[in-house]
This record gives sequence, C-alpha cells and structure tokens, in this order.
Amino acid sequence: MHIRKIGDISLHYQLDGPENGIPLVFSNSLGTDFRSWDKLIPLLPDRFRILRYDMRGHGLSDAPDGPYFMGDLVQDVAGLMDALGVKNAVFVGLSIGGMIAQGLAAERPDLISTLVLSNTGVKIGTEDMWNERIAAIQTGGIEALADSILTRWFSRRFHDENSDELTAWRHMLCRTPQQGYIGACHAIANTDLYESTAQLRLPTLAIAGAHDGSTPPDMVRETANLIPGSRFEIVSTAGHLPSIESPDTFVTLLIDFLKEHANVGL
Repeated sequence: MHIRKIGDISLHYQLDGPENGIPLVFSNSLGTDFRSWDKLIPLLPDRFRILRYDMRGHGLSDAPDGPYFMGDLVQDVAGLMDALGVKNAVFVGLSIGGMIAQGLAAERPDLISTLVLSNTGVKIGTEDMWNERIAAIQTGGIEALADSILTRWFSRRFHDENSDELTAWRHMLCRTPQQGYIGACHAIANTDLYESTAQLRLPTLAIAGAHDGSTPPDMVRETANLIPGSRFEIVSTAGHLPSIESPDTFVTLLIDFLKEHANVGL
C-alpha cells in the first residue's frame, strides 16, 4: 500500500514493473478504484512501468468535501507523476479518467507521450443531469442508483453470465465515499474540454464499448475526431468498462496501437 501527499490530498497508488520500463499510467472511472485495471496487468508486456492510482474521493485516497473541479483532478495526477518521476507516459483514461487525461495532455504535455481515451468525451452529460444524480444520491445514497449505473456499465451478456463478479463491482461502487462521488460528479458537470482537446497533437487511441449506456460510441468517436490522426475502435462485446468485460481485446488494441509509434519503444 502506497500513499503520497500531493498538495493537501493524500493519494493511494500502485507502481509496478521495471524502473526503466515504458511509463504507463491508468486513470479510472467514477465510482471505481484502481483495482478496475487488475485484469489488464498480467496481459501487458513486462516492459511497462505501470502507475495506477485512486483519484481524490475514491478508493483509499482522501475524500474531502466537494465540489471538486476538473483542474483539481488534473493537478492531483500531475503532482503524483512529478513526485514519482513519471513523464512521457502512455496515459490511459476511462470515463472521468479520460477527461482527466485530456486536461493533463493540454496542461502538461511533458507528462504524456501517447493518449488512450476509453469511453469518454469532451463533455459527458448535462449539468441538469448531473445535478439530478447528485440530488438522488444525497437523498438515498449511491445504493439507490447502483442498479441503473451497473446497467449502463456492463452489457446484458455480462449481467447474465457474471452475477458473482457483478456483485463485487456493485460493492465497489456503493462503498465509494458519498462526498467523493458527488464531488467528482460536480467536476464532470462543469467540464467542457472541446477547445483544449481540439488543440492536442499527440498519438491518440480512442476506445468505445458497443453497449455503453454512459458514453455511447458516437460520443467517443466525436472526441477522437477532434485530434488529427487519432484512431477510433469499438469493442463489440463491452459496455462502459471494456477493460473489465473484454481485457484481452483492450490490451490487443492498446499494444497494436503503441507498436505503431516509435517514441513508445515497443
């Protein structure tokens, strides 16, 4: 277990792989912690130096009262990468993690060499939609919305075939600190990255899930289209979390893309 103080926030993180490995950073979705990447780790080549972390309000990181702002979340991971000496990284962000990735690429291009945007957008939902979700959680807790969230997260096939595992993901969601979940909702509600993402010029892979009820493929495609030369892929078997539902496909897409870019070194 590793904790690093970044400004006024203590962040929980895990760093694996050789010290001279290719830096690879994962930033996960709202309502999850960095265990959401566990299925990918054994499938990756051993040449990566892998950083996973819990964003503020999630997992074992501090969960201060909100609202949070996207700038907070970007500065948190930038500070963590600086503290650990991680730069020129392949940065994989999913959902809100993908928004953090876009913001970080715009503000600290020295930290990112290659961008992977999974199931995300420059703007996700509307302010009214997020305010309704916040109000519902304040009234009934995350538990009140858990079933509808899981329906958007996972395909029908996953629900039918993986009931035990689904229970574990439900527990992770519901045990997210309420103030952390709401704080991150505020950050998403108040973020529109259109202008800054349209200025990005770095190798970018965008991944969507065909059954995603939170960030549909068209949203991910439109985000990818803002970055010249980006590649867009759909995982046909997955919903909002293809790294969980289809880890083999996710890793294949990632590695095939990275092999095309000499600056990564695969």
